Amino acid sequence: MRVAVVGSNGQLGADIVSVFTSLGDEVASFTHSEIELSSLESVRSCLEGSNAEFVVNTAAMHHVEKCEQDPERAFAVNAVGARNLALVTRDMGAVVVHISTDYVFDGAKNEPYVEGDIALPLNVYGNSKLAGEGFVRTLNPRHFVLRTSALYGKSPCRAKGGRNFVELMLKLGRERGTVRVVDDEYVSPTSTISLARQISALSKCDNYGLYHSTAEGSCSWYEFAWAIFAIAAPSVKVEPALHSEFPAKVQRPRYSVLENLGLKHQGLNVFQSWREGLVEYLCAHVDAAVNQL
Repeated sequence: MRVAVVGSNGQLGADIVSVFTSLGDEVASFTHSEIELSSLESVRSCLEGSNAEFVVNTAAMHHVEKCEQDPERAFAVNAVGARNLALVTRDMGAVVVHISTDYVFDGAKNEPYVEGDIALPLNVYGNSKLAGEGFVRTLNPRHFVLRTSALYGKSPCRAKGGRNFVELMLKLGRERGTVRVVDDEYVSPTSTISLARQISALSKCDNYGLYHSTAEGSCSWYEFAWAIFAIAAPSVKVEPALHSEFPAKVQRPRYSVLENLGLKHQGLNVFQSWREGLVEYLCAHVDAAVNQL
């Protein structure tokens, strides 16, 4: 199969390229510098030249504070960019996979969100991603819109200064010996390799639609940090904190756990638990960091 990955040098994109390549698929990679999502001409020129049958869009403006400061740019990339991808892939007869976010919800439900729940974003980032979902779902019937949560992977995350949450915790543990982490915000931590495997599984079917796509189970950020150090560095002390101790510049949902109800109903869910995903990640990618603790 001919696959195109937009945002191939990003945290998720790199693992998607790796998974499809390992399966023998022909993969065309487009980095952020090679394709401008907000330009229909750029999207058309890049994708039509690839002759791809299956296009995965991982590119987005996902620095929450920067989206709030520049909503015009956020919507140009996350909404208009998604529209451009949907239009071009429809014209090519290709399937489009669009990555969305748990931030389309306000967190007030306090129990896992399913695909049918009403989306009420709290910030510009969430609103721009929700608008992008709408464009993809209405413009290309052969679509998979995947909402995910709290991603971490081996490749640098540009929006987080190059470090994902796991790497940041290990760094802080190494420097301080004790870390304080919020215990009243809940997510489903999801490794990028597990999401890449789920996308690969979806490439083999035509059950198009909107799907929640996260690791199984949920935890607070404190519980996630505790699990990291319990595995990688038991000597580091982790203390629970309230979110009010770390004032945010932009409002975020305090509860954004997603339930993969659609995938399960279709018999397509291949996600493992968040703890299993964490163990796999730590074993494969952070030996050097752990040895320094």
